[in-house]
Amino acid sequence: QVQLVESGGGLVQAGGSLRVSCVASGSGFSISAMGWYRQAPGKQRELVAFITIRGSTNYADSVKGRFTIAGDNAKNAVTLQMNSLKPEDTAVYYCVAVSPFDTYWGQGTQVTVSS
Repeated sequence: QVQLVESGGGLVQAGGSLRVSCVASGSGFSISAMGWYRQAPGKQRELVAFITIRGSTNYADSVKGRFTIAGDNAKNAVTLQMNSLKPEDTAVYYCVAVSPFDTYWGQGTQVTVSS
Protein backbone atom coordinates (compact mmCIF):
# COMPACT_ATOMS: atom_id res chain seq x y z
CA GLN A 1 0.00 0.00 0.00
CA VAL A 2 1.36 3.41 -1.00
CA GLN A 3 0.25 6.63 0.62
CA LEU A 4 0.89 10.12 -0.67
CA VAL A 5 0.92 12.89 1.93
CA GLU A 6 0.61 16.42 0.61
CA SER A 7 1.42 19.65 2.40
CA GLY A 8 1.43 23.32 1.57
CA GLY A 9 -1.11 25.20 -0.46
CA GLY A 10 -3.41 27.81 1.01
CA LEU A 11 -4.57 31.30 0.13
CA VAL A 12 -2.46 33.92 -1.61
CA GLN A 13 -3.01 37.11 -3.54
CA ALA A 14 -2.45 37.24 -7.27
CA GLY A 15 1.24 37.61 -8.05
CA GLY A 16 2.26 35.76 -4.94
CA SER A 17 3.94 32.40 -4.41
CA LEU A 18 3.11 29.09 -2.81
CA ARG A 19 4.78 25.72 -2.52
CA VAL A 20 3.13 22.32 -2.34
CA SER A 21 4.99 19.20 -1.34
CA CYS A 22 4.27 15.49 -1.43
CA VAL A 23 5.93 12.43 0.07
CA ALA A 24 5.17 8.86 -0.89
CA SER A 25 5.44 6.17 1.76
CA GLY A 26 4.81 2.47 1.90
CA SER A 27 6.60 -0.70 0.96
CA GLY A 28 7.22 -2.79 -2.08
CA PHE A 29 6.93 -0.03 -4.64
CA SER A 30 9.27 1.62 -7.09
CA ILE A 31 8.35 5.04 -8.35
CA SER A 32 9.30 6.05 -11.88
CA ALA A 33 7.74 9.51 -11.89
CA MET A 34 5.85 11.94 -9.68
CA GLY A 35 3.87 15.03 -10.42
CA TRP A 36 0.88 17.25 -9.84
CA TYR A 37 -2.56 17.53 -11.34
CA ARG A 38 -5.18 20.12 -10.48
CA GLN A 39 -8.93 20.39 -10.68
CA ALA A 40 -10.86 23.62 -10.56
CA PRO A 41 -14.59 23.69 -9.78
CA GLY A 42 -16.60 22.57 -12.79
CA LYS A 43 -13.51 21.64 -14.77
CA GLN A 44 -11.70 18.44 -15.60
CA ARG A 45 -8.56 17.40 -13.77
CA GLU A 46 -5.52 18.55 -15.71
CA LEU A 47 -1.80 17.90 -15.65
CA VAL A 48 0.27 20.67 -14.07
CA ALA A 49 3.79 19.28 -13.99
CA PHE A 50 5.63 15.96 -13.94
CA ILE A 51 9.16 14.79 -13.21
CA THR A 52 10.76 11.41 -13.81
CA ILE A 53 13.39 9.78 -11.62
CA ARG A 54 15.91 10.79 -14.28
CA GLY A 55 14.95 14.41 -13.86
CA SER A 56 12.99 14.92 -17.06
CA THR A 57 10.19 17.42 -16.57
CA ASN A 58 6.96 18.29 -18.31
CA TYR A 59 4.77 21.33 -17.68
CA ALA A 60 1.37 22.47 -18.79
CA ASP A 61 1.66 25.44 -21.12
CA SER A 62 -0.35 27.55 -18.71
CA VAL A 63 2.27 27.25 -15.95
CA LYS A 64 5.53 27.25 -17.92
CA GLY A 65 7.91 29.89 -16.64
CA ARG A 66 5.95 30.30 -13.40
CA PHE A 67 5.97 26.87 -11.75
CA THR A 68 8.96 24.67 -11.00
CA ILE A 69 8.82 20.99 -10.08
CA ALA A 70 11.61 19.28 -8.18
CA GLY A 71 12.01 15.69 -7.07
CA ASP A 72 13.94 13.90 -4.36
CA ASN A 73 14.33 10.28 -5.39
CA ALA A 74 15.84 9.19 -2.09
CA LYS A 75 12.80 10.45 -0.19
CA ASN A 76 10.17 9.66 -2.84
CA ALA A 77 9.19 13.29 -2.62
CA VAL A 78 8.20 16.05 -5.01
CA THR A 79 7.66 19.77 -4.59
CA LEU A 80 5.97 22.31 -6.81
CA GLN A 81 7.07 25.91 -6.43
CA MET A 82 4.39 28.21 -7.80
CA ASN A 83 5.28 31.82 -8.53
CA SER A 84 3.39 34.68 -10.15
CA LEU A 85 0.14 32.98 -9.23
CA LYS A 86 -3.05 33.96 -11.03
CA PRO A 87 -6.69 33.58 -9.97
CA GLU A 88 -7.08 30.93 -12.67
CA ASP A 89 -4.54 28.78 -10.81
CA THR A 90 -7.15 28.29 -8.08
CA ALA A 91 -7.85 24.58 -7.78
CA VAL A 92 -7.35 21.47 -5.71
CA TYR A 93 -3.85 20.21 -6.43
CA TYR A 94 -3.32 16.45 -6.41
CA CYS A 95 -0.01 14.68 -6.06
CA VAL A 96 0.46 11.61 -8.23
CA ALA A 97 3.11 8.90 -8.20
CA VAL A 98 3.60 6.40 -11.00
CA SER A 99 5.16 2.96 -10.63
CA PRO A 100 5.58 0.32 -13.35
CA PHE A 101 2.37 -1.34 -12.18
CA ASP A 102 0.15 1.32 -10.65
CA THR A 103 -0.67 4.99 -10.21
CA TYR A 104 -1.20 6.52 -6.80
CA TRP A 105 -3.04 9.71 -5.90
CA GLY A 106 -2.96 12.02 -2.93
CA GLN A 107 -6.03 13.46 -1.25
CA GLY A 108 -5.49 16.91 -2.70
CA THR A 109 -4.62 20.30 -1.25
CA GLN A 110 -6.46 23.53 -1.94
CA VAL A 111 -4.72 26.45 -3.60
CA THR A 112 -6.71 29.66 -3.77
CA VAL A 113 -5.47 32.79 -5.52
CA SER A 114 -7.42 35.97 -4.86
CA SER A 115 -7.54 38.83 -7.32
